[in-house]
Amino acid sequence: MTDTSRTDPVPTTADRRDYARDLPAAYAACEEITRREARNFSYGIRLLPAPKRAALSAVYALARRIDDIGDGDVPGAATAEAKLAALERIRVSVQQMRAGQPDPTDPVLVGVHAAVHRYPIPLGAFDELVDGVEADTRMDDEAQRTGEPARPHATFTDMEIYCRQVAGSVGRLCLGIFGSRPDARASGYADRLGIALQQTNILRDVREDLLNGRVYLPTDELARFGVDLRLDEHGALADPDGALAAYVRFAADRARGWYADGLALLPLLDRRSAACAGAMAGIYRRLLDEIAADPASTYTGRRSLSGGAKLVVAARALMGRS
Repeated sequence: MTDTSRTDPVPTTADRRDYARDLPAAYAACEEITRREARNFSYGIRLLPAPKRAALSAVYALARRIDDIGDGDVPGAATAEAKLAALERIRVSVQQMRAGQPDPTDPVLVGVHAAVHRYPIPLGAFDELVDGVEADTRMDDEAQRTGEPARPHATFTDMEIYCRQVAGSVGRLCLGIFGSRPDARASGYADRLGIALQQTNILRDVREDLLNGRVYLPTDELARFGVDLRLDEHGALADPDGALAAYVRFAADRARGWYADGLALLPLLDRRSAACAGAMAGIYRRLLDEIAADPASTYTGRRSLSGGAKLVVAARALMGRS
């Protein structure tokens, strides 16, 4: 789910207000966070009608906060111990929402609480997201202690579990707001779509993650392809024999299968919700195709689509075209 940018600040004492008594202000704060930070998701969220847009912005803002804690982008959460403590506070906040007692001075928590009362949002998915970010935090701590990149995923099954925690969870949170026609498979489709997006993130961010001491790619697959994941003398991903490019194309092709499965969700949604989900998925799927076509484009930095390309994808989604 890594759609990274800076985090929303926690209100200071001087800023505190009773957002529980001013829900429009709470939602407005969440929508501002989404506009500012959701570089890809915002193109889909803006296609929703106002009530769903506000609710999904609140869900995004809380998910963003959890992710930012893991990345160390929240004040006071620089060490592993501080990050884990901050994540535990998120768990407590979710429990308080279940009890109907969100912090009234926190617009994000107030917004999510209101959204949960309006839509069948599975709050437990936030706990799964926290589980995934806690795994990242422990991985970072291991890398700092050993001086070597952490490699927590021995197999693709291991990576799939992680992707389900940090991104499948977000797919299921979104589905709670979208709603769907009765179909027992809907939650599974949303889960698979989120996992597809996270696989794209991982392929996009191989270099950045390596610099941060993280290797998400399955160890057994890298060995099978003969990939020695390292940086060359110029700071780019080394790929002297093309093994890494071959692996990226293999992994991208697999991710396409997850997209194909997950996009079966769209016919179960109303038009605007389908457009939102289609735009989100379409932006990442197009990025995946570009990475597969030119794996070396990710060796020196993060690849992304232009704003114009994202708008085209969103427009096509609104017209019901993938």
